[in-house]
Amino acid sequence: MRTPIIFDTDPGVDDAQAIALIMADPDIEVLGMTTTYGNVPVETATSNALLLAELGGHSIPVAQGAARPLSKTPNPFPTFVHGVNGLGDIDLPTPTTRAVDTTAAQFIVDETRKRPGEITLVAVGPLGNLAVALQLDPTLVDRVKQVIVMGGSVKQGGNVTPLAEANIYSDPHAAHRVFTAGWPLVMVGLDVTHKTHIDPERMARIAKGQGKLGEVLADSYSFYADFYRKALGINGCCPHDSCAVAWLKHPELFKTVRGHMSVITDGLAQGQTVFAPESAVFAEDRWSQTPLIDVCMEVDGERVSQWIEDVLTSH
Repeated sequence: MRTPIIFDTDPGVDDAQAIALIMADPDIEVLGMTTTYGNVPVETATSNALLLAELGGHSIPVAQGAARPLSKTPNPFPTFVHGVNGLGDIDLPTPTTRAVDTTAAQFIVDETRKRPGEITLVAVGPLGNLAVALQLDPTLVDRVKQVIVMGGSVKQGGNVTPLAEANIYSDPHAAHRVFTAGWPLVMVGLDVTHKTHIDPERMARIAKGQGKLGEVLADSYSFYADFYRKALGINGCCPHDSCAVAWLKHPELFKTVRGHMSVITDGLAQGQTVFAPESAVFAEDRWSQTPLIDVCMEVDGERVSQWIEDVLTSH
């Protein structure tokens, strides 16, 4: 059976790679994409999602969602990472399709009511859409098969502050609500995404296998890889969001630890994800009051990268 998902996204170069992946994998049924601000304003994210689906030859409902954080002052958009248009500032055609009238949060609520217990939410941007969906319908936690969040960090530190990963820092209040909702959730954070790389040779093969969509992936990759060359000293890029899709299909490539997650919502450590493993004993139990989740701590990054290539070059 195909795995039905809703993909919550803020495209974004690595989002574009992951969107290509979910469209190319025949075992994934993409019920829709929900968009949020994050790498770009939400209107740009929506336009990019629509365009990527068109270039991939797919008709996928796109529902526009969160335009700003729940509570905090919005961060500047990371144009130095993804470009002003989110896809490396390459020239892009205007999509011919439009978003659906339903908001992202309502789309999530409605689709899960149609197929209770079946749908996985794969969230690879700030988590406002999921937080608002929980507010609209708290019983959502009982209808979702699982939630996969690309975000956060345990041992790697942050990538936008010394402590915080970008998606969580963008909306820590939403992240706290999502991580502590009590639904089946796995966090795919920097501890594994920084150990997974797409080098230029692999991207060239992917681009060749993806037609017009491949041209966008390759051209935007160049901008993104330049950032990673300076930031991490690697020859390539970290396919953060594709790692969340890899967990969906091949969890055996990851090592997870079960435990309690808290998100620091204010102050100097805003956006930090504080993880207390279920097996650990601390001086107090205040770090162990939240519902249990699974956190990816190790990965076979080479096998994940090879799987990404295999899917994107298989037809």
